[in-house]
Amino acid sequence: MGGPGSGNHWRVASRPCTNEFRALDVRWLARNGILRFPSWTTLSWSRAGRNIASISVCGDGDIVHLRYRHQRENGEWQFEAYSLRVVYSNCNLGGQRAWFICPATNCGRRVAVVFGGRIFACRHCYRISYQSTRECAGYRLVRRAERIREKLGWEPGILNGEGRRPKWMRRKTFERLVLEHETLLSRCAESIDKVFL
Repeated sequence: MGGPGSGNHWRVASRPCTNEFRALDVRWLARNGILRFPSWTTLSWSRAGRNIASISVCGDGDIVHLRYRHQRENGEWQFEAYSLRVVYSNCNLGGQRAWFICPATNCGRRVAVVFGGRIFACRHCYRISYQSTRECAGYRLVRRAERIREKLGWEPGILNGEGRRPKWMRRKTFERLVLEHETLLSRCAESIDKVFL
């Protein structure tokens, strides 16, 4: 059989995460009208306030054209220009939802997000895992509680205590969210106790 660590390729912890790649979301493109109007738009990615990458995108209904340059490990810059196919599915309550068809060879999956490497392809083709799969249960609970705090307009940070009901929110909705927040905090405390006791 294989030597030490030979099976690590298939373990989730050994895979890169989605936050390490540039993502192109067809839902965002549809919301911002880029799929409807055939004109070139430049999209940029930034980290710590610094622009790290950009891509030119042109939507044409059922096709999204991409143009960009990429460099691999200080090699020469390569120019890429190709198209992604877009299909639409009907929603239950009316309207349509856009999907990319992954352009990688022998894939063709219907996906909402493609990730940039040499080409933009789905996470299955690049064997990318989600960041949440590497987190312990306590971190996932804290993240869910923080999302509720954001909905309620409370100060971020689960140790900051509860705030007031937003003026526009129904009392029943507020009480449901507060109960869910409290439940998540108690489950989070239980998971911390298991780790340290």
